[in-house]
Amino acid sequence: MKVSRFITLAMLLITSALGASAGTIPSGSRATIRLNTSLSSATAHKEQPWSGTLTSDIVAEGKTVARAGDPVKGKVTYVNRSGRLHKPGELSLRLTSIKGETVYSSRVSRKGKSHTKSNATKIGGGAGAGALIGALAGGGKGAAIGAGAGAAAGTGVAAATGKQEVTIPAESVLTFTITGSK
Repeated sequence: MKVSRFITLAMLLITSALGASAGTIPSGSRATIRLNTSLSSATAHKEQPWSGTLTSDIVAEGKTVARAGDPVKGKVTYVNRSGRLHKPGELSLRLTSIKGETVYSSRVSRKGKSHTKSNATKIGGGAGAGALIGALAGGGKGAAIGAGAGAAAGTGVAAATGKQEVTIPAESVLTFTITGSK
């Protein structure tokens, strides 16, 4: 009688332990999420929390360990604000939990547009316009002076309007790879 109770108790403990481990999200799982709020390199800060929802089930060994619609949380792990003439804005995000279970994940990074094309257009356009006006007003010497003045004006415009921040809009879909869980 005591042996059968012991076996029954042991079976219950083993079953509950297996049930608990079935809920953990294994390394290598891919979690595709939909972001609840917008994030921007202009306003975000490191460690800033964000939230979202899973867009599809996570299945491990034939069992669903997380369902589409489950809440997820994450944090901003890197922010680099855009410079005016170089260095576009950057953001990196990591997932920190799925339905309340702590997870570790790969990072997802986004970078703003390069300044090169925009700056070249503004500075080159200013130089060309200045050269044209200078040539019309003062011939060859005027063209050279106008080109320099136009390039300076174009550089000023590029500096005034040149920020290239990155924004990840609300409702964006991002995919993380789970590297571990607790």
